Amino acid sequence: MELQQMRYVVAVAEERNFTRAAERCRVVQSALSHQIKALERELGVELFARTSRRVELTAAGEAFLPHARASLESAERAHADAAAAEGEVRGSLTIGLIPTVTAVDAPAALAAFHRAHPAVKIGLRGGGSNEFISEILAGHMDVAVLGLPEHVAPEGVASRELVREKFVAVVAESHPLAGRRGLSLRDIADEAFVDFPVSTPGRAQSDLAFAAAGVQREVAFEVMDLGIVLELVRHGLVIALLSPALVAGVPGLATVDLVDGPGRVEYLAWSAFNPSPAALAFLAYLNTASPQRRSGGVVAP
Repeated sequence: MELQQMRYVVAVAEERNFTRAAERCRVVQSALSHQIKALERELGVELFARTSRRVELTAAGEAFLPHARASLESAERAHADAAAAEGEVRGSLTIGLIPTVTAVDAPAALAAFHRAHPAVKIGLRGGGSNEFISEILAGHMDVAVLGLPEHVAPEGVASRELVREKFVAVVAESHPLAGRRGLSLRDIADEAFVDFPVSTPGRAQSDLAFAAAGVQREVAFEVMDLGIVLELVRHGLVIALLSPALVAGVPGLATVDLVDGPGRVEYLAWSAFNPSPAALAFLAYLNTASPQRRSGGVVAP
């Protein structure tokens, strides 16, 4: 059994097509099919059910696949660790970024890190903080920037506090509230809002603040894309509660301070269990590039 055969099995399982799997692995389809057939003969089972139009994993294939993935990940980690012992950082680095990052200049950080460690394959993922924590715990993500309500710390992962922020009301420049010196949540409770989906950490800090103030609001639009959020506000359809850093200099928008507005904390999070050489190198770079106050006594390597 060879690692290349396992790569082919994983590719076919994910693509559900031998032709696309061969293109992904940069081999001719006949060679890929031959290697999978050879592996099946060695194992004494069929891994795939095949027709001219359809490919599916058999029960044996379903059982084999997670172990194949784990073997490939272990082989990649062995290569990366061996290279790191000689001073070269290799391997892969998967990073999660919430859509409202303000504490880290991600493009600049990634550009500098790539120049320093060109052999590291970098993957970026967007999403929410809860999703990222689960991915880190499952070993599918190395590092993430999280945004959580005040008094809520990441659980199960190592973390470092990056910044604490107080949200402001974001309105269109033509909105009647634009230019006000300060507002309370009760002052804006009758407005229509745009916010992140319910039950996400990006939404939680605002919902908690309104609950604490004893007032209700209407969230007319639930959106994960920050660009769409700002456009909806700019067109006067809704208002939003956001970090002022996200709207600084954006034309067509105005911000108003809130006396009882929500706050959030951005964290850098990573696995506390055996982080990869690439993850350690990236954390070390971020510590050097932008040292911040540590959270909960946990310090990045």
